[in-house]
Amino acid sequence: MHIAVAGNIGCGKTTLTNMLAKHYGWEPRFESVEFNPYLEDFYADMGRWSFNLQVYFLNKRFKDVVDIANSDQYIIQDRTIYEDARIFAPNLHRQGFMSDRDFENYSDLFDLMMSLVKMPDLMIYIRSTIPNLVAQIQKRGRAYESSMRIDYLQGLNELYENWIVDYKGKLLIIDGDTIKFGDRPEDFRYITDRIDAELFGLFPFEATSEHGREVKWEMRNEKGEMRKSVAHIKAKAFAVRIVKFSKFLENEKREYILSKQILRSGTSIGANLHEC
Repeated sequence: MHIAVAGNIGCGKTTLTNMLAKHYGWEPRFESVEFNPYLEDFYADMGRWSFNLQVYFLNKRFKDVVDIANSDQYIIQDRTIYEDARIFAPNLHRQGFMSDRDFENYSDLFDLMMSLVKMPDLMIYIRSTIPNLVAQIQKRGRAYESSMRIDYLQGLNELYENWIVDYKGKLLIIDGDTIKFGDRPEDFRYITDRIDAELFGLFPFEATSEHGREVKWEMRNEKGEMRKSVAHIKAKAFAVRIVKFSKFLENEKREYILSKQILRSGTSIGANLHEC
């Protein structure tokens, strides 16, 4: 099974991936940033290195998707191949850091790759505002991110929102500004409740925290439509099965009683004949 975590730079994807992998015993797949041969050059000169960086990410991500598809394990992935092609590459293109020729070449390559793989079984999207992203980026203190521009982050955020509206697979949206899953155990529990309901059909807690805050999430079906929770559907299906089973037992009981009556009648007739 393939569970994917998506969201802008600094939203907490790696933290959530780590926590969920530990909680469920899933195998994590992380985005490699420490050994990326293009990343530092890219932040220094986006126009020169944008195409190289995006092809590098696309190649790595496609290998991950193929490996996940061939695995029988539960795997949770930090960042997805969709984000490379639907957010980062278009953002670079529209800001003038990737030429039309390179962007068309890249997009054709992505479309070909996607024709060979399926969507994740569950997409978890962490929605976040720019101030929250900036605070998180500053908190983790990666040197190569120190020169990142605000308009670059803003462009990514707009593309993320455009992408997620049209996403057709199973989707769970988390408000990263208010759901502090890394700091508050109760917030992380709400996320796992949503995942349990989506993947395993288990009943979730109520959608408010102990402090009365509204917990924001959404669930959609494969068509991208808002729908009732899996827990509700499973409960209804279970109730129907119980009713059917009760009717079955009632019929069995009637047949058993009728059989005993027939046997008793037969015994009485036999006894009468013997007396005659």
